Amino acid sequence: MGWLWAIIVGFVLGLIAKAVIPGKQHSPLWLTTIFGILGAIAGNAIARAVGVAATPGIDWTRHLFQLVAAIIIVFLGDMAYTATLGKRKQRI
Repeated sequence: MGWLWAIIVGFVLGLIAKAVIPGKQHSPLWLTTIFGILGAIAGNAIARAVGVAATPGIDWTRHLFQLVAAIIIVFLGDMAYTATLGKRKQRI
């Protein structure tokens, strides 16, 4: 069940990150979901390092760290995907 939640959270974080980033992103939905999962993992690690990983109630601070990490990873990952895709299209 943990993997299912990771995929759902990654999907939602990836979509929110795509909506926040200005301009058009060219990465496919499956890659955006993977970027969102990586953002959730990175955000959890940062929250744990700062000391806010477990709080009573809803962990808003941890979720904020996850969202910021997902935005950064989606932005950088989309740039890398576009650069790779652009080079591949130039060869054909």
